[in-house]
Amino acid sequence: MIYSHEVEHMCVVAKGANHASAPIPQEGKWTRAKEIKDINGLTHGIGWCAPKQGACKLTLNVKEGIIQEALVETIGCSGMTHSAAMASEILPGKTLLEALNTDLVCDAINTAMRELFLQIVYGRTQSAFSEGGLPIGAGLEDLGKGLRSQVGTMFGTLAKGTRFLEMAEGYCTRMALDADNEVIGYEFIHLGKFMDMVKKGVDANEALEKAKGTYGRFKDAVKYIDPRNE
Repeated sequence: MIYSHEVEHMCVVAKGANHASAPIPQEGKWTRAKEIKDINGLTHGIGWCAPKQGACKLTLNVKEGIIQEALVETIGCSGMTHSAAMASEILPGKTLLEALNTDLVCDAINTAMRELFLQIVYGRTQSAFSEGGLPIGAGLEDLGKGLRSQVGTMFGTLAKGTRFLEMAEGYCTRMALDADNEVIGYEFIHLGKFMDMVKKGVDANEALEKAKGTYGRFKDAVKYIDPRNE
C-alpha cells in the first residue's frame, strides 16, 4: 500500500470509536454482515431500461451470499423475453456481488438487479422476519396455478373508451356493458388452466369452456363486446 508524503509524516492518533456495523434483519435473525456470504433473503424488485420502453420484475432467493433462485418477469419489449431467458440461466450460482457486475443482457434486468442488491444488503427483504427464510422455489408462489405472471393489460381512448385485454384472472374475451354503455363486468379465460387441461388430453374446445370465468355483474349486461374487435 502506498501512502502520500504528507500521510507518511503524520503522527498516529489512536482510533477510539470502533463500533460494529448495525445489525440487519435476515430470515428471522439479526445479523452483522461483514462479507457477502453473510447475506441471506428472498425479495423482489423492479427495473427499467434507458428508453423506458420495458420493465422487469426480478425475484431472487439468496443463501449465504449466493443466488439459489431467480424469477425474471418482463413486460413491454419483445426482446426482453429472450434476455430474461438468458438471465434466468446466468443468475443462479453467482454471488450477489458477481451478479451486480454481470451483464444480464437487458438494461431493465440490470437495473432490477441493482435495486435488489440495495434491498438485500440493507436487510429489506421479504423474508427478513421469516425464521429460516423461504425454501428454494418460493418465487413461483407469486405466479399461482399455471405458472403465469400476474399481468394487467388495458387500453383506452377518449373517443371509444376503455378496453380490458388481460386481467390477473386471465385473457379477457368479452366486456359486459349496461344500458349506459358502462362496464359492469367481464369474461376471461384462465390460460394456465386451459393449457393444463389440453396437456392432459382434454379437447381444446371443452377445455376452453371449462377455463372460462366471469367477474362483476356479467350476466346482467345489456350488451357484450369483444375488447379486441369492437
